[in-house]
Amino acid sequence: WAQLVESGGGSVQAGGSLRLSCQGIGMTGRTYCVGWFRQAPGKPREVVAVIGKDGVTNYVDSVRGRFTISEDNAKNTVDLQMNNLQTEDTAIYYCAAEPRRFPNCSASSNLRPHVYDYWGQGTPVTVSS
Repeated sequence: WAQLVESGGGSVQAGGSLRLSCQGIGMTGRTYCVGWFRQAPGKPREVVAVIGKDGVTNYVDSVRGRFTISEDNAKNTVDLQMNNLQTEDTAIYYCAAEPRRFPNCSASSNLRPHVYDYWGQGTPVTVSS
């Protein structure tokens, strides 16, 4: 149904910014939820932010006010702007897509990795103090 490719990860000092991009191949003209997730070493994968094709968003409390998820229709990407990064943000970041949960992307029951079927390969983010 879709192929997802992430880019934009890297290393940054605490307080810095990074912008991740998720390109969806085969998603043009479709409705779906897209989520950014992350997994730190030794920890389970967790949701960071989600956005529906209708533009509705939701964030995990730890990034609210620092991260912004948005869709760039011209580029066919879903981007995650991360500001004021902290060491605890260090993780592999994944984007994922799921068409069946739209338009309820932001519902708490859908903010879980297991409801998403399509995943990118991940991009690492390292924040140093």
